Amino acid sequence: MSSSPDIAIVYNAFEPRPTASGERLSEESVADMARQAHDAVRSLGIGATLVPLQRSLLHFLGRVREVNPAALINLCEGYYGRPQWESNVAGIFELLGLAFTGNAAKTLAICQDKFRSKAVLRAAGLPTAPAQLMFDGTEPLELPFPLIVKPNAEDASLGIYPDSVVRDEASLRERARRCLEGYGPPVLVEAFVDGREFNVSVMENGGVTPLPVSEIDFSAMPKDMPRILGYEAKWFEDHPLYQKTPPVCPAPIGDGLRAELQGLAAAAFRTLGCRDYARVDLRTDAKGRPFILEVNPNPDISENAGFARALTAAGIAYPEFWGLMVDNALGRRTADDQADGSER
Repeated sequence: MSSSPDIAIVYNAFEPRPTASGERLSEESVADMARQAHDAVRSLGIGATLVPLQRSLLHFLGRVREVNPAALINLCEGYYGRPQWESNVAGIFELLGLAFTGNAAKTLAICQDKFRSKAVLRAAGLPTAPAQLMFDGTEPLELPFPLIVKPNAEDASLGIYPDSVVRDEASLRERARRCLEGYGPPVLVEAFVDGREFNVSVMENGGVTPLPVSEIDFSAMPKDMPRILGYEAKWFEDHPLYQKTPPVCPAPIGDGLRAELQGLAAAAFRTLGCRDYARVDLRTDAKGRPFILEVNPNPDISENAGFARALTAAGIAYPEFWGLMVDNALGRRTADDQADGSER
């Protein structure tokens, strides 16, 4: 750290929403993540204040103004229970000239739309699985089976369950209908890459740095279950699917595949305009060819999550990471001040 500024840690308070009842843990965990970030930056001698974003946006902004922070640690994953508004919150910070950690509004918006972000990656020559959108579930099928059906604009594995992988048209139409009812249109129908699953956390520390590769170990999964990390497997520690899909970091892979996965992750990070940090999810097919599933520009950064696991594997302490991110945000603030001559 180059200084000891005061920081506001902003996060969205849990707000129930009427759809997809029961899918709540990923939203409720944001407050825990904010408290962990708060403790981490305080351990560095940085003043930190927690500011939750609740129903009143004006009250939230008034509270930020009272704190008058040098920068924000932005942990807002949506607003009023809607993850689709994640980019809008960052956009407000940008309009107000507030420096903040994490990705800019434009990148958050692109990555929220899975089909759109896949198109950007594909245009850059990066490998992604073929996909199409369905708006009412009756569209002609353009892809061969097996396929996976998922909401196009959700994150945290919302809407992804074992029956999301379909192998015939009747199953596809039924799953698409249920997905449309639960999350609204469109739904993403994507070629299912039936192989190993990896993720690569990426951070900016003077340059784009891919962290050690992590793999989801599917070896204990029942043979009749698809090898995917769905909502239950991702969030509920007492669920059998959670227990049968442990992450392994660093992944037990050769140097060649490791370099290829890290290279693709760094390229995806740059292509989608990411900054500070992101996580890139990938799968390899039966021939060992990697495909980028998606880029998560606002991954879980709590101490027990995958990003922190990758930091540990790289020898980077959790408080050290947040110190670097605060420095990044302050550096952007300094650059903006010099550009427009204003004081903030």
